[in-house]
Amino acid sequence: MDLIKKQFIDILEWTESGEGTLAWRYPMAGNEIQYGGSLTVRESQLAVFVNEGQIADVFGPGLYKLTTQTLPVRTYLKNWDKLFRSPFKSDVYFFSTRQQIDRRWGTTQPVTIRDKDFGAVRLRAFGNYAYAISDAKLFHTTISGTRDRYMVEDLDGQLRGLVLQHISDAVAASGVPFLDLAANQVEFAQQLREATAAEFAKLGLVLVSVTVQNLSLPEDLQKTLDQKIGMGIVGGDMGKFMQYQTAQAIPKFADNSGGGSGVVGDAKGLGAGVALGQVMAQQLSQGLQGPGAAGTAAGTAAATAAPVGIKPDEVMATIEKLADLKSKGILTDDEFAAKKAELLNKLV
Repeated sequence: MDLIKKQFIDILEWTESGEGTLAWRYPMAGNEIQYGGSLTVRESQLAVFVNEGQIADVFGPGLYKLTTQTLPVRTYLKNWDKLFRSPFKSDVYFFSTRQQIDRRWGTTQPVTIRDKDFGAVRLRAFGNYAYAISDAKLFHTTISGTRDRYMVEDLDGQLRGLVLQHISDAVAASGVPFLDLAANQVEFAQQLREATAAEFAKLGLVLVSVTVQNLSLPEDLQKTLDQKIGMGIVGGDMGKFMQYQTAQAIPKFADNSGGGSGVVGDAKGLGAGVALGQVMAQQLSQGLQGPGAAGTAAGTAAATAAPVGIKPDEVMATIEKLADLKSKGILTDDEFAAKKAELLNKLV
């Protein structure tokens, strides 16, 4: 009776109940597959027969009758030709070939890359990607193995790491500076997909798409970039840039003037603010009166500033601020040296 009952177990199929399953082993008592049974492989699926530890064949979508006539590849399987007397034993694994979409990737730490404009920058990025099983045999032998069920979450960490390790390769391949790259995320995503696709293929997967949702710099570098942009707004003119910096500092100074802390804070900062205010007044006067009146404006500014006087600690505070701008790449060495000499002359 047991032998007869086995002959009615004749349909092998997987309805993919539940989400997130990549591979599933069909449960069979004794792993015995009966002669004359049928195998149903639906669209978005592949089926793999494993006999005595070795993959026998891979089935694409369709309905298959399990007979010696329809399975010529398996003629070498032991006892197949004995039909009912000794059914062959085999494992059957089903694989989902649907796209696994909206898998997230992102940099946990900034990635250092070379850049045409900034020399070297630390880049942050995040987005998502989609993939699918393309080679069930390779995926079975390298990833899922003999497990009853292999889930999408089991693979996420490995795939995310593969995407992240190729960010530098993608930037180098694009040859696009960071500022242009951030404005053209589609091109960067394409370069990232091409750089990573080969690693996915080694696992039996195809990397269908990669999207980049954001590219950014760490906070400290972003502040430097903002200052460089501010310098660009005033056309690289040092006097105008000092006016710009002072204008940015005035509201913060007003907010903190009562507490003695903040942007200016101590006496040195206050002295630097006074010095920068004098420079701004001088430059503003020149701009309003025109090039012909530059000498007169300078004399007037000097006469106005003379009674106030610049203390040594004020000059030193201003030089320190200029040195900070030079270290961030906003001022060149020549610009810093010229302004330093000008301030030191005021101490004579």
